[in-house]
Amino acid sequence: MKNILYIGNQLSESGKTDTTIKTLSEALRQEGFTVYAVSDIKNKVFRLAHMLLAIIKYAKKVDCVLIDTYSTSNFYFAYLSSQLCRLFNLKYIPILHGGNLPKRLKNSSKLSKFIFKNAYINVAPSAFIQHEFEKYGFSNLVYIPNSIHLKNYPFKQRNHNNINLLWVRSFSEIYNPLLAMDILKQLLDEGIKTTLCMVGPDNDGSLLKAKDYAKALQVEVIFTGKLSKDAWIELSQNYNMFINTTNFDNMPVSVIEAMALGLPIVSTNVGGMPFLVEHNHEGILVEPNNADEFVEAIKKVFYNQEIARNLTLNARKKVEHYDWELVKKQWLSLLQ
Repeated sequence: MKNILYIGNQLSESGKTDTTIKTLSEALRQEGFTVYAVSDIKNKVFRLAHMLLAIIKYAKKVDCVLIDTYSTSNFYFAYLSSQLCRLFNLKYIPILHGGNLPKRLKNSSKLSKFIFKNAYINVAPSAFIQHEFEKYGFSNLVYIPNSIHLKNYPFKQRNHNNINLLWVRSFSEIYNPLLAMDILKQLLDEGIKTTLCMVGPDNDGSLLKAKDYAKALQVEVIFTGKLSKDAWIELSQNYNMFINTTNFDNMPVSVIEAMALGLPIVSTNVGGMPFLVEHNHEGILVEPNNADEFVEAIKKVFYNQEIARNLTLNARKKVEHYDWELVKKQWLSLLQ
């Protein structure tokens, strides 16, 4: 399969976070594949039309179609795209990104079967999603984790006098960014010198809400907006703790990146997180929407350098398995 059509939301040029459609497309091109990636149109209706027209346009030129599949409105994009592929007898491969996809399997069981049962193969980027799909009777699955180019992430153990929190994600309600400010407020109220930097673009109006909430709590937060990969990796050198406040998750690349950089991880224990981060071994997992547990975990790591050292060394060792130089072998095996 040397010629590939990749269907997904390619919106990084419109200020959105870089997603797999950009990173994987570029990586596969470097391996000699021809990859047509769509769509970069912001309007959802026009973007869907662009995706479907691309399938028609490239039906005789490509060997297979990769389809980024999430649990929200994009689920229906994936459904329509997959059924059009079936009409043209095109092999299609859903890539199962959405941390809330298990709920979609339950609530949209018929549509799910149309998409996933008829797929050439379904790619699960996490053991969590693989497990959940197997639980619903899907066997045409392969686990290929999200990957990073590890050489771009210099490992550094940190030792600062203050707690400097870093949060990296798009500002979406499901990622619960307001919780980060509750955590900051509580640490400051305890008299602990703490800073918070939040990196990422707005997705659903949550960035403005976050800024308003910071003002209401009277806490100072650095909001950088979207940064390039190089820029936030450089920025990370000034921080000594990574917090992941999300209510739903699969296998977030931002957490993998933070693990590679040597930032201790404190995250909600949701979705695929316990498959990525073993509690008290590679990071600390806490209950969602619970500032008290976050604060206790952060203090535990900050005030015990031995714990911080062990967590970060174990995390770095874990993410070495997600280096593209290793993961690409699985993609090449699947696509060639």
